[in-house]
Amino acid sequence: MSQKRTLQGYRGIDLTLFAVILAAFEYLVCHAALRLFPSQPFTVSVTPVITAIVLMRWGPWAAVHAVLGGLVYSAAAGGGPKQILIYCLGNLFSLGALGLKKALGAEEIRQHTGKSLLFGLCVVLLMQSGRAAVSLVLGVEAAAAGLFFTADVITDLFTLTVIWIVRRLDGVFEDQKHYLRRLDEEERKEKGGYR
Repeated sequence: MSQKRTLQGYRGIDLTLFAVILAAFEYLVCHAALRLFPSQPFTVSVTPVITAIVLMRWGPWAAVHAVLGGLVYSAAAGGGPKQILIYCLGNLFSLGALGLKKALGAEEIRQHTGKSLLFGLCVVLLMQSGRAAVSLVLGVEAAAAGLFFTADVITDLFTLTVIWIVRRLDGVFEDQKHYLRRLDEEERKEKGGYR
C-alpha cells in the first residue's frame, strides 16, 4: 500500500511540475511572439513537446497538459470561447499517439532516435489535425483550418529538437514505472556487488 501511495505521490508531483513548466513557458513564448512579431504567420508552442514527454512518462495523464496548453495559448492570444474549444479539444487528439506507444513499445521508442522523433511528430500532427477538425465542426473554412499545419512549422521543428535532446537524458523521456523499476534493479545490483 505504501509503495502504491509513493508512486501516486511521485506521479502527482511530476505531473504538477510539467504543468507549471508548460503554463509558464507557453504563456511567455506566446505572449512574446505576439508582441514582438504580430504580423508573422507562424506560431511557436511548447504544448506538443510537453504533452509528448508526459505521454511517454504517464500515458493518458497527458490529457491534462494538452488541455492546459490550449487554455494558456488561447488566454495569451486573447482568444474567445471558439478558440478555447478549438485548442483544448483539438489538443486532445494527441492522445492518439498512445496507439503508437502501445504498438512499438515505450522502450523501443525511447531507445531509438528515429522512433522517438516519429512519436513526437505523431503528437504534434495529431494536435494540429485535432484543431483543424474541431475548427471545421465549428464552421471555420477549410482554408483557414489548414493554417493549423502551416503556421506551426516552427513548433514542429522545436518539438523534434527538444525530443532529440531529452531522450538522451536519463529517465526524462521514459515510462516512469519502467524507469523506477530500472533504478530499483540497478540499486539492488550495486548493493549486491559490494558484498
